[in-house]
Amino acid sequence: MDGFVRVPVREQEAKVRATNFKEVCLGYNKEEAEKEAARCLNCPNPKCVAGCPVSIDIPGFIQQVKEGNVEAAYQVISKSSALPAVCGRVCPQESQCEGKCVRGIKGDPVSIGKLERYVADSARELGIKPEGAKEKKGKKVAVIGSGPSGLTCAGDLAKMGYDVTIFEALHEAGGVLVYGIPEFRLPKDDVVKKEIENVKALGVKLETDVVIGKSVTIDELMEKEGFEAVFIGSGAGLPRFMNIPGEQAMGVFSANEYLTRSNLMKAFDENSTTPIMKAKKCVVVGGGNVAMDAARTALRLGAEVHVVYRRGEEELPARKEEVHHAKEEGIIFDLLTNPVEIHEDENGWVKSITCIRMELGEPDESGRRSPVEIPGSEFEIECDAVIMSLGTSPNPLISSTTKGLEVNRRKCIVAEEANGQTSKPGVFAGGDAVTGAATVILAMGAGRAAAKGIDEYLSNK
Repeated sequence: MDGFVRVPVREQEAKVRATNFKEVCLGYNKEEAEKEAARCLNCPNPKCVAGCPVSIDIPGFIQQVKEGNVEAAYQVISKSSALPAVCGRVCPQESQCEGKCVRGIKGDPVSIGKLERYVADSARELGIKPEGAKEKKGKKVAVIGSGPSGLTCAGDLAKMGYDVTIFEALHEAGGVLVYGIPEFRLPKDDVVKKEIENVKALGVKLETDVVIGKSVTIDELMEKEGFEAVFIGSGAGLPRFMNIPGEQAMGVFSANEYLTRSNLMKAFDENSTTPIMKAKKCVVVGGGNVAMDAARTALRLGAEVHVVYRRGEEELPARKEEVHHAKEEGIIFDLLTNPVEIHEDENGWVKSITCIRMELGEPDESGRRSPVEIPGSEFEIECDAVIMSLGTSPNPLISSTTKGLEVNRRKCIVAEEANGQTSKPGVFAGGDAVTGAATVILAMGAGRAAAKGIDEYLSNK
């Protein structure tokens, strides 16, 4: 039965990791990786590749792992992915490549994500870099945003020979990889910064503290600074709220603010110049991956944490692995529950939140059953902090300062799915700025598609 069961991956024990910000998953060593790689059947028609948004040659790189050739495995992956160490950690493989693996029909699918992580981490330790362009095209392309879509687009364009400059609004590159995803899931110094260095090694230039729409506009980049094409990968950083009574109380955070302050500004450190509130009892509203990140961060800062979500466990949008880890660490899930009011104390700080019980009715437009309130089922949870994790929207600054750039009713930029082309000639877009908040790998897929679109556009110009 060995071939039907995946090689288990080592992790920090739940009680230990709940008190620190060190990475939870410890990954495979060489022996474990080669044993797991041996489970791959090397299918002639690999469905795993079709399930990957950036179309990595998965059987190809796994074959190299089987043979103990890490450098060759890394070069196979890096043809399609600029961020393999990131993807190996945060991709929802269970619904993508691993979800299509034929091994999963009668047993466990091959642990593709953990193998990708092993290859990327091993290559980093050995100093192996991705291969760059042999010839330069002499054409300038601007990339707005250094998150997963921007880094991917920039990396692909640099490999094609374009002169690429990334403009990042924050003081540090990485976008959601540095401000949104916690250290215990994605280490910043050892993983994210090293992946960005690999993109820069391809010849990509990076300028931080440049707010497009204020520091400079897209029109100015194209008309005055000689950029022949622009890719917008600015993400979706504008948080949503419920608009319930008491939401303006002190101690109410958006998940975006809470995670940014903890991850990027290191506000959990007592010596920080902007220390974050260390709650005693915290309620996190929402059920996605960002909600799990916020809840697990609050737990590590010393709080008793309740996740309040209006649907049941089967409908939780977060990855099963993240929910499993959260439960192991002691986070309490109040499901089929929805907040209706936040209460303040005499000083204006959160003291409790009133919730109402829900039941699932008929399916909504997304196919999920709609939650319906149960009259008279209200109850109160005492707490001193509430974190709203209800999704995010794109900031309208770029679209409002760019002539001829079409947006939809959700303020998302309208772009062709196949190549990222927007309504403005030479301007392409992808990732959360187009779709609203989604996953890292989908943003990367959009960045790859846009790079191909930009190449075709400039080749025919």
